[in-house]
This record gives sequence, structure tokens and C-alpha cells, in this order.
Amino acid sequence: SSPPAADSGEGRIVQAKTLMHILRDGGPLMVPIGLCSIVLMVFVFERGMSLRRSRIIPRPFVNRFLEQLQEEQLDADSAMTLCTENRSPVAEVFAAAIQKWDRPSVEIEQAIIDAGERVANSLRRYLRLINGIATVSPLLGLLGTVLGMIQAFDALASADAASRPETLIASGISEALLTTAAGLSVAIPALIAYLWFVGRVDRLVMELDALGQKLVSLIACDAWRPTTAGAKAGEGRSRNTKRKAA
Repeated sequence: SSPPAADSGEGRIVQAKTLMHILRDGGPLMVPIGLCSIVLMVFVFERGMSLRRSRIIPRPFVNRFLEQLQEEQLDADSAMTLCTENRSPVAEVFAAAIQKWDRPSVEIEQAIIDAGERVANSLRRYLRLINGIATVSPLLGLLGTVLGMIQAFDALASADAASRPETLIASGISEALLTTAAGLSVAIPALIAYLWFVGRVDRLVMELDALGQKLVSLIACDAWRPTTAGAKAGEGRSRNTKRKAA
């Protein structure tokens, strides 16, 4: 077993390594890394709240809107009023299509594409900032490590003969590597959050496009859709067949 003095000394070393000591030992570059972590938490929370499916594509509004159009309960003015009142991203896409009411499907699809690009840009807001934090944080950590090792070797070069060189190098490198660890601990969650948000935005944009195509088939003048006229035509053909048989 180790001597009590060694045990008490190790205990003092472990207790001394508090968070403030680690931040202080990491050097001045721990400050920008800490700021990056705070900015990351703020904008990850903001994007997590903003990219909720219920906010981007409120299902009750979409189902009711498309159902009323299919049953011909809405005209262009009432449909535009519903989109303006809802003010969700999917309502913005629908409003751009409603402005081309009873136009050819090509014009309506182009309006949906233009509105979809604007909505997609708003959904990708701040994602470049999160990606930038994922890129810059490990570089700040690496820079802090390099500067710390330079200081360690300078201290070794200026040490006297009575100093132990291995102790100077070990303590200097240990302090220098703290910035690398801090930078990676910020960059890894930032990269994971960026990839997750990008995938979520892509899925939402694809769903918006699919809903836009459903809307085109309901309001375009040249879109095929089963209507009451088609059903009447079918009834007329059946009547003619019965008359010929008679």
C-alpha cells in the first residue's frame, strides 16, 4: 500500500483540480472556447424550438386546408385569408401557390419552388454559425496547445541545473493539452447538432414540396382530378348504354 503522505498528497492534487483551476491552467484561449460553448447552447436551443414539425407544418391546418379545397369549399380569396392568418412556413408556400390560382400547373409549381427556397433559407438560419463553431473550436484548442508547449520548452530552456526536466515538460504539456480537450468537447456536440439540423431541414423541405404538389393538382387549370363533371359523364355513358340495349 502507498504511504499516507502520498495518499494525502494525491488527495490534495485531485481536490485542487476544480473547474476554475482547469480553465485557468488552459490559458487565455480557454476564454474564446468558453464563449463558443455558450453561443452553441443558445443557438442549438433556438433551432430546436424553431424547427419543430408542429411549427413548420401544422398538421391540422394542412389537412383542413387541402380537404376544403378538394371539396371545393374555398375560393382564392378565402384560401389566401386562411394562409395569411396561419403564418406558418407551409402557409407561406400555399399562399404563393394560391396567388397563381387557376393558372397552368407550370406557373404554380414555379411559384411553389420560389417560395420553398425562401422558406428553406429561413429554416437553415444559424446552421452555418453552428458549423463554424464546430470548425473553429478544435483549431483554438490546437493553437492553445502549441502555445502551451512553446512556453513549456521555454521554461525548460531557462531552468537551472537543479530542476527536473521531465517534471517541467510533463506539467507544461498537461496544461497545454487542456485547450485541445476543451476545443474538442465543444466541437463534437456542435458537429452532431449541425448534422442533425441539416437532416431535419432537408426532411421538412421535401415534405413541403410534396404538399405543394398536392395543392397544384387541386388549383391548376390543366391538372387532372376526378370532379363532379367526370362522374356525370360516366352516368351519361351508362344511360346511353342502357338506351342502346333497350
